[in-house]
Amino acid sequence: MACSSALFTEDAGAHDLTLNLNWPTEHGLARFTKALSDPDRLVMVAEDGDQIIGHLTGSLSGPSLMRPLLVATLGSIYVRPAYRGQKIGVNLVEEFKAWARRHGAQYAGVTAYAGNEGAVRFYERNGFAMRSVVLETSL
Repeated sequence: MACSSALFTEDAGAHDLTLNLNWPTEHGLARFTKALSDPDRLVMVAEDGDQIIGHLTGSLSGPSLMRPLLVATLGSIYVRPAYRGQKIGVNLVEEFKAWARRHGAQYAGVTAYAGNEGAVRFYERNGFAMRSVVLETSL
């Protein structure tokens, strides 16, 4: 849960004022526990000894009448700052893509905050391309 909390603080805390930054500590354990028994969900961790230094979550959806193919979504990825630049994130993404292909997915997607230019560059270096933009406004 520490990596999920750190991701919320570092990413959403800087880019999305609408998210509950306490969600990982309040609800994360139940969500991750449920995901572990769902064949359409993926939860991976990167470890250094007995310490979790990163994670990746993914899911499968479809096919549907609107999108007639199986889609894999990279839900979240986080690597502790001290371990960045060591290909840990790259390896997690490669494992996610391999998992998606094994399950028959024909497409993979991920969302990133527009203001998180480092994340956008990371995803682009790992084969993802910008396809859509979400615009929001305060009311």
